[in-house]
Amino acid sequence: MKLHLIAGARPNFMKIAPLWHGLRGHPKIKASFVHTAQHRDDVMSSAIWRELDLPDPDHVLSWEDISDQDPIASMMAAYQGLCNADRPDAICVVGDVNSSLAAANIANQMDIPLIHLEAGLRCFDQTIPEETNRIAIDHMADLLLTPSPDADANLLNEGILPDRIKRVGNIMIDTLVMMADRIERDRIMDQYGLIKDGYCLITLHRPDNVDVPEKLRKLCEALVDVSAKYPVCFPIHPRTRKRMEETGCLEILRSGDVCLLPPLGYAAFGKLMQGAAFVITDSGGVQEETSYLGTRCLTLRKATERPITITHGTNRLVDIDGLTEAALSIAKHQNGMRGCDVVSAIPLWDGATTLRVIAELDQFMSGGMIGR
Repeated sequence: MKLHLIAGARPNFMKIAPLWHGLRGHPKIKASFVHTAQHRDDVMSSAIWRELDLPDPDHVLSWEDISDQDPIASMMAAYQGLCNADRPDAICVVGDVNSSLAAANIANQMDIPLIHLEAGLRCFDQTIPEETNRIAIDHMADLLLTPSPDADANLLNEGILPDRIKRVGNIMIDTLVMMADRIERDRIMDQYGLIKDGYCLITLHRPDNVDVPEKLRKLCEALVDVSAKYPVCFPIHPRTRKRMEETGCLEILRSGDVCLLPPLGYAAFGKLMQGAAFVITDSGGVQEETSYLGTRCLTLRKATERPITITHGTNRLVDIDGLTEAALSIAKHQNGMRGCDVVSAIPLWDGATTLRVIAELDQFMSGGMIGR
């Protein structure tokens, strides 16, 4: 049975890697890695999947990225061509990026069974594109694999049939566990003279934080304020760097004790997360990874689709106005505080999600749900 694993953006590669490795040699399921080409530059795509020991994709979608055209429609057309030529028995999409929605739409149109890994997450703000993407995918999916109890509840509240919902845990944690030795051996902290628990790590890329010049300038000024008391390490996402160059905000950051880095590979970034006293982010995945690592996290967003990280005690939502105070409060009291309010590990965020996913795929693709 042929299963398409869909990936096209950096977070996708991280999430399919343990699953692809787990399915190698499977007696029934043949997994094909399909790259939608949402991210095309090496640092955001091929460098990541190679670091995760993924092979080159079995299929790379060919479509022209034109600024005034809908990329989802273009990806859909390209993926439909692939499915017409080589139809899979099922399609697995992960997360909430445009690549996942494009493939889900084609699965729905062509009546191909659809599996959504990381289903049920909600921040309840439909002005965020990822929120509308994940809702649309969930309501097209035949099998919904969730990471946490709140995700199950969200799906049930939206009328999804209970027998389609299977809680398997968090696949991102499997990647962390899989890469633990490489993260431990990485020398990036030595390269930049960083001391464990002696710096703050920043990662920002969401449009609502970086696409409004006045807001971006205010954010950079807040980071400089933090850097006056605590060193700041900032690997800059390509789209964030572009906005900063356009607005002169890079010069603001250079005026403070901010170490500006290029985008990093998986192990290097994981090492910085592991060693940081705290992290400031707007990334969903970073909220999860820091919760597993026990690193304090400040999430620069109004809401999170991962509320379990808040109740777990490792994550806190902040706005720009409160960012400096929140960061300096953690910096002031961080000695001996790492993970102190984490009562226990989050259930099923244990590095064994891949095994549970494969068990559900076995049942699903052997006739348990296909063809209903």
